[in-house]
Order: sequence, then structure tokens, then C-alpha cells
Amino acid sequence: MVRHIVMWNFADGFTPDENITNARKMKALLEQLTGLIPGIAELTVQIAPIDSSNRDIMLDSLFESPEALAAYIIHPEHKRVGEFVRAVTKDRACMDFTI
Repeated sequence: MVRHIVMWNFADGFTPDENITNARKMKALLEQLTGLIPGIAELTVQIAPIDSSNRDIMLDSLFESPEALAAYIIHPEHKRVGEFVRAVTKDRACMDFTI
């Protein structure tokens, strides 16, 4: 199993209300990938960090294997969702590890 964690901050230029709307859309788009891409064991998106956090959004996902993660990264649905994510976020941080 491979844990894939990605965190972002909101991109500059959006109002607080737009950030909330974008975060909700991002959460919905990413979480629907569970039913569309084989090999995803779990996938959740957190959009309500507490004040001690230094990121606005977190993707926490679990894949069946390193190969499943590699297939996810190049999957057309992931790429489609990624276009929206890149348009509304900045400062991406990622960590992948086996469990």
C-alpha cells in the first residue's frame, strides 16, 4: 500500500468566499476519482484546517500499490481534475510512502 498526501494553499487573487467555493469543488472532484480510477483504496480531502495549519487543503489517499499510484498520476480523469486544482491553488507539497 502507498499513502499519497498532497497539500496546497489557495492561489492569490480569490476572495474568501471564492476560496470556499473552490475548496468545495476541489474536494468533490478529487473524491469522485475513487469510483473512476482503479487502485484507489481510500481518498479524502480536508478543507477545514485549524488555525495551527499552514496549508489550506489536504488530499490524503491510499493506493493498492506503487503501480496503482503511477497509473493514477497519468489517468485522464486525474489530469482533468488537476487542471482545476492548479488553477485555484499554489504551494503544492507532496509526500508518498509505503505502509
